[in-house]
Amino acid sequence: MFLDGLDELDQKIVQLLIQNARMPYADIGKQVGLSRVAVRTRVQALEKKGIIEEYTTIINPQKISGAISCYFEIETTPAALMEVARLLEKNDTITQIYRVTGKSRLHVHAVAASNEEMEKLIYETIDRLPGVTQCSCNMIFSRIKDIKGLRL
Repeated sequence: MFLDGLDELDQKIVQLLIQNARMPYADIGKQVGLSRVAVRTRVQALEKKGIIEEYTTIINPQKISGAISCYFEIETTPAALMEVARLLEKNDTITQIYRVTGKSRLHVHAVAASNEEMEKLIYETIDRLPGVTQCSCNMIFSRIKDIKGLRL
């Protein structure tokens, strides 16, 4: 299992933080049977080890009027792959870049404020990438299931 390196208390703490990353240490402590200070110490240790990487706010772009969310499957020549990834990384409209197996080498997610902004991304950035052999774009209509991070 994923969590073999964590004891039972750390697993419970991580599960609670996944449900609510803003949960106070005192509330976590009540649920796992530890003091607030003991919970804070454990969470800090998990952060220091890199098990907990960050706490973040996730915005649903489909709840914002006019926002457009798309993903791209981009296949490049082997020599161009890392350069393409670096160029995409610089663009603020690009939210995620994954190197993947199979025919597509990069899976790229973008969120734009409007159709015009997405069109600009495609024409001025995606279409000009060096070494691209194939690219497809799919618009996301709705979010059915979207789990962030590790599922316990």
